[in-house]
Formats: sequence, C-alpha cells, structure tokens
Amino acid sequence: MNKMNEKLTEKLKTLPGSAGVYFHKSKKGEIIYVGKAAVLKHRVRQYFQDSRLRDAKTDALVAEIDDTDWIETESEIDALFLESEMVKRYKPRFNILLRDDKSQIFVRINLKDTYPYLSFTRQPLDDRADYFGPYYNGFAVKKALRYLRKIFPYSTHANVPKRLCLQYHLGLCPGVEEQKISSREYKGVLKKLILYLRGERKQLIRQLESEMKVAAAHRQYEVAAKLRNQIHNLRELQKQILFSDREFMDISKDQALSGLATLLNLRGAPRRIEGYDISHMQGTNNVASLVVASNGLADKAEYRKFKLRLPGNNDFAHMHEVISRRFSGRHLDWPKPDLLVIDGGKGQLGAALQALEEKGIQIPAIGLAKRLEEIVIHKTSSNVALNAEIYPEAFVTESADFLIVLLPKDSHIVKLLQRIRDESHRFAVSYH
Repeated sequence: MNKMNEKLTEKLKTLPGSAGVYFHKSKKGEIIYVGKAAVLKHRVRQYFQDSRLRDAKTDALVAEIDDTDWIETESEIDALFLESEMVKRYKPRFNILLRDDKSQIFVRINLKDTYPYLSFTRQPLDDRADYFGPYYNGFAVKKALRYLRKIFPYSTHANVPKRLCLQYHLGLCPGVEEQKISSREYKGVLKKLILYLRGERKQLIRQLESEMKVAAAHRQYEVAAKLRNQIHNLRELQKQILFSDREFMDISKDQALSGLATLLNLRGAPRRIEGYDISHMQGTNNVASLVVASNGLADKAEYRKFKLRLPGNNDFAHMHEVISRRFSGRHLDWPKPDLLVIDGGKGQLGAALQALEEKGIQIPAIGLAKRLEEIVIHKTSSNVALNAEIYPEAFVTESADFLIVLLPKDSHIVKLLQRIRDESHRFAVSYH
C-alpha cells in the first residue's frame, strides 16, 4: 500500500455518521466522481470493501480513487440537492460513465397556470415554467416530494378530473377538482414548496412562524395550528427523509471557493458571486443576464435579466450599461456581491470596471475568456491581488494593464468559474 493509500485509509476512519456529499479524486486531484450519502461513513467505505459486488465501471472508478473529501449536510434531501449542483459544476467523468443521461430528472411547476400541477420530466422546455434539477436519482427525488406533499399538498393533475381524487381524501391534494382552495391560496402553498426546493428552509420556517403569529393575533386559531404543524413537520423532515442547504453548508470545505479567495487575495471565501453575460441577434434584441452563486451554488431565485437600451452590436457598451444599471442605486434590496465574473476578455472586463468606477463602487471583478478559459484581471482596477505563486501550475502573462491567468482546465477554480459563466450564458440566451 503506497503512502497516499495509507493516508486515505486513515482519512476514511474520520468519516462522520451524518448525511452529505462525497468527492472521489484521482492522483492529480481531479474530482472524478460526486455522490450523496445518508450516512457518509457507511456509503464511502463501501467503495473499498473487497467483498462488495461491483460492475466493471465501478471497479475502474475505485482503481483511480486516490483521495476522498466530503461535505456534511443537515439532511439527506439537502445532500440530494447539493449533489445535483456539484455534478453540474465539476462534470466528473465517472458520473457520466456510470449514469445514463436518462437518469436525470427535473421537477416542473408552472405558476402561471390558474391551478398549477407538479410533474417530473427528463427534458425541460422553454415554456416559462419553473424547473428544478437536474437530479440524478429519480427514486430519491420522488420519495422526497412525497414527504413534502404531506406538508405542502399539491396537485399532479395535468387534466383536472371532474371528481375529487383519492389524494385529496388522504390530505395530499388541495382539491383543485372542486376548487376547495382558491388559486391565490394554492399558489402561496406552492411558493413555500419552491422555497424548500431551492434550499431556503431557514427562510421558509421564519416565514411560517411570522404567519403563525399574525394568525394567532387575529384569533385565527385553526390557521395558526395548521402553520404550527407545518413548522413541526418541516423540522422533523430532516430526521426521516431518504436522503447543503446553502445556509448551513461549511463553505470552508469548498476547495473552489477557498482556492479562488487565495488566488485573488480576497478577504474571505466569496459568499455571493455574480456572473454577467450579453446576448443579441446580429445587434438586435439585446439582453443581459445576471446569475448568482451563493456559497458556490447556483441561486436561481436571485437571477435577474435586463432588456438593454443601447442598440447595435457592441458587447463592451452593453456590459457597461448592465453594470451601470445593476449598481445604479435602484436595487438596494439586492445583496452586495463579493465578486463579479464577467463573461469575456479585456474589453468586456474593462467596460464593467469603468461602470463601477463611475458609480464610485469598489468590488472585486474578473473576466473569463472563453477560448482558453483564461482568467482576466486588471492590474489596478480589479480590486484583487493575484497570488499566482501559490499555484505553480498557473501560467501568467501580462500586458500594460492586464494579467492573464491560465490554470489547468481540471482546476476546481476553473470549474466553478465555468459553471457561473455557463449559467450566465444559458440564462441570457433563454431570455433572448
């Protein structure tokens, strides 16, 4: 057994008995597989048991594992959601090898319907509905939604039947067949369910507690009791679900965030990263996107889009416009970001920095050039201090005003920035 294997053996002894997400790595430090676990110490150790029956693909994975890391989560359902995000970020090759594309599943809810229904699909459409996912374990997601349905009853009727369904009598459907609940009240229930799906459990419980106090103050005791039961059931949920909440995840263990903070000499791991991209069609119908990564995870509730006012095909001017509008002072309810990631090279980043300077705002900002995934930094205006010497594999070139940093494409930092850039591009194109 080599030294690294001995180190891994000792490391496995420290695996916790909680739920979480684990990362198998190769000798080069590349994340080759991301998985979730109800009990980390049991699931991860299974990979290294000689008696365990495995197929050839899993044997190939185990043969390459040189190190393993993990992040603990509060519940199994949190691990389910966190695994989905990490697979999208790192695109580990063994996740692709071991999982058929058909295994991924999305949850679909269209709040624009009078009485929305919840469904599952393997291919999201551009139909203005909300999609959550992809998740890579359809059985686990469906089981999780069955538990959540007891707390937040929802309809699954694409075509509403004429009679009340069995699920209504079981307390799992709100009775949309005979409009036992108003459209407005029902959508309020679904919005709470969506908060949970987005990982905002803490915010959701605060909202329910506030509503409960208001109901009690107005002597609406039945409503207050129902809200009290929902709060209790939500807290019990984490103890019984099959399977990180952004608010509870220990982001110090996220190597991409900590690495980015070290590379750019930031004050700490960037908790809110905003990514920007421009989309147009030969200079017409110009739009811009703002996507947000909270603690490294896509925070779709915070995404914003802009219909640009300037005509023509000028990405630099359009980037200047969107940054100017973002920091115009009209959006004080939007949290201040710790880092801006601009999709593009020197020109796009320069335009963004000029807009920030005109507004008198100092926020760390970098660009990500598509062709080679180069990190672009302005020497004096990016509000960062490059620590490239900490990364011997980094290749740095410089011009009069800019530094260009090229990291290996399998770097955790590059994977994170790519994920943000790809999301900003996807969101801009979908809006366009």
